[in-house]
Amino acid sequence: MEMMIKVTLTATFVLAFVLPFAYYFSGKASRNRYKKTLAGNILTLVSGVAIALILAYHPESVQAAETAAASDGLATGLGYLAAALSTGLSCVGGGIAVASAASAALGAISEDDSIFGRSLIFVGLAEGVALYGLIISFMILGQL
Repeated sequence: MEMMIKVTLTATFVLAFVLPFAYYFSGKASRNRYKKTLAGNILTLVSGVAIALILAYHPESVQAAETAAASDGLATGLGYLAAALSTGLSCVGGGIAVASAASAALGAISEDDSIFGRSLIFVGLAEGVALYGLIISFMILGQL
């Protein structure tokens, strides 16, 4: 049963990234394809995790989980999940911030070359968000 859960989760994560990008690159350019790609990604990921959770709480696996309840398997797994989410979400936020700050900085630099240093500071501050998330995930992993 454990192997089936691992296979389901692996297939879910692969499909959650492959299917939306296949849809994105196969279709014609439109304004809504970004939203549809993101919605497909989220839908595939959530449905796959739900299937894995249903398989994990199957009656046979519940008895096996009760015998292994002495270990901190769930706490460790949630710790790894928290570390991954803190890194991933901070990097996504940092990427969005860098995209906005860098495009504005390039526009400002094209008009006046003397503000290069000041605009570079704002782009660097936006990149710092990703570093903060990475530091938090190292702190979480240090506690596991």
